Amino acid sequence: MHETVIESGRSEKYYWQDLWRFKELLFILAIRDITVKYKQTFVGVAWAIFRPVLTVAVFVFAFDKVAKIENKSDIPLQIIIFTGVIFWNFFAMSFQQVSNSITGNANLVSKVYFPRLLMPLSSVAVPLLDFLVGFVVMIPFLIYMGYTPTFNILFVPFFLVLAFFAAFSLGVIFASLNVQFRDFQQIAPLIVQYGFFVCPIAYPIATIQELSWYPIYQWINPLAGIIEGFRWCLIPNYQYFQWDTIIPSVIFVTITTILSVIFFRKKENSFVDYI
Repeated sequence: MHETVIESGRSEKYYWQDLWRFKELLFILAIRDITVKYKQTFVGVAWAIFRPVLTVAVFVFAFDKVAKIENKSDIPLQIIIFTGVIFWNFFAMSFQQVSNSITGNANLVSKVYFPRLLMPLSSVAVPLLDFLVGFVVMIPFLIYMGYTPTFNILFVPFFLVLAFFAAFSLGVIFASLNVQFRDFQQIAPLIVQYGFFVCPIAYPIATIQELSWYPIYQWINPLAGIIEGFRWCLIPNYQYFQWDTIIPSVIFVTITTILSVIFFRKKENSFVDYI
């Protein structure tokens, strides 16, 4: 049995120890979010399959049949979109869930002591579960289409971790600001909506690689390299991914993660004043 002593300066000194000590609460919050997400739904976690499949169907119809956009890669458009949507959904949902994690748990923040960083961490549970379900379905689809993944698939966790920290770091900043300024609750969905088209999700990266501004695009959009790396893991002989495109992503994730945690810790003690 643990005894929590609340005194001046103690939370600052023992914060990271408390974060580990409250790890059971992390799992409880994660399970709660998953249960609430799929409670009283007819198909449950199968929604993690229906959403990307419907998205792929709509965009293939819109881009290939209606707009007739030229696919400059030698890979079927449905594979390009499916792999991009699965990965983007994980990032987008994680970012939004983390952004709303503090205001969504206002009752806990105002009544119970625990390291508040647990709430953003636990909120990624639902997006992660959705990704795993969609990933399990995507592998047979790729095999059916004649693209059997190679040993490159072992690098999937690496790119997944990069996407997690990208979503987590941005989400933590938004979560901290959202407590005082609810405008950020409206901005987050806009970022997700526009980011879908800015990133190479519904179109192959080969479409823009030959353009003069592509090198700049790599640096101002670090998610592009992560998404392309994920495709490289799943699509055999995927020639459009280059490892140097990951450098901007790693730099971005490292800097934003450090700054976001510092910013969150600075704002954490004032959450109760605004909730």
